[in-house]
Amino acid sequence: MKSYCPLCCGLGDLYYNKPSRKFYLCESCGGLYVPNTFFPDLQKEKDRYLEHNNDVNDPRYRAFVAPIANAVMNAFGKESSGLDFGAGTGPVVSTILRENNYQIELYDPFFHPHPYLLEKTYDFIVSCEVVEHFFKPRKEFQLMKSLLKPGGKLFCMTGLYNNNIDFSTWHYKNDLTHVFIYQKETMEWIQEDFGFSRVEIEGNLVVFSL
Repeated sequence: MKSYCPLCCGLGDLYYNKPSRKFYLCESCGGLYVPNTFFPDLQKEKDRYLEHNNDVNDPRYRAFVAPIANAVMNAFGKESSGLDFGAGTGPVVSTILRENNYQIELYDPFFHPHPYLLEKTYDFIVSCEVVEHFFKPRKEFQLMKSLLKPGGKLFCMTGLYNNNIDFSTWHYKNDLTHVFIYQKETMEWIQEDFGFSRVEIEGNLVVFSL
């Protein structure tokens, strides 16, 4: 039985089937997604995020997010304005950027619920380990793109799947809040469908440019 993809509205076939977890693989964009019957409720989702130990002073976590922070600093000057979309409980990327005198606001529906920030536009948006949590990825990518100024960039970091990974043993899919997983082709589909001028992919860092 097929299922509609929440990103591109294409059809997907069942790819991974366990009693507690199912993923479909979209024929059109290559996204792997959990049907909404397996979504955690809001309290379970928030509780899971609270389990994350994202200490802004942890040198290992700072090293993990360094590629996205460095990419921002290489692309924009300190006079630019940014938004950390889905900043979470430990906004390490924003902390690093602020330490380097960058202006960046924090938005998160659970931990930094400031809807007025979604009425502004920004030179850059960072979304670190966030896009895999989107229940409605199409809506969220449309929102993030709308918040960018002309010439702006969207910096995403997420675990990308490829055929060299054994999906059945891949830890990344096991987090109950990871409901949409991307491949390189999925990011290329987003670039084209949403009207970004280009996409650059290096490891788990994906940069969309207007």
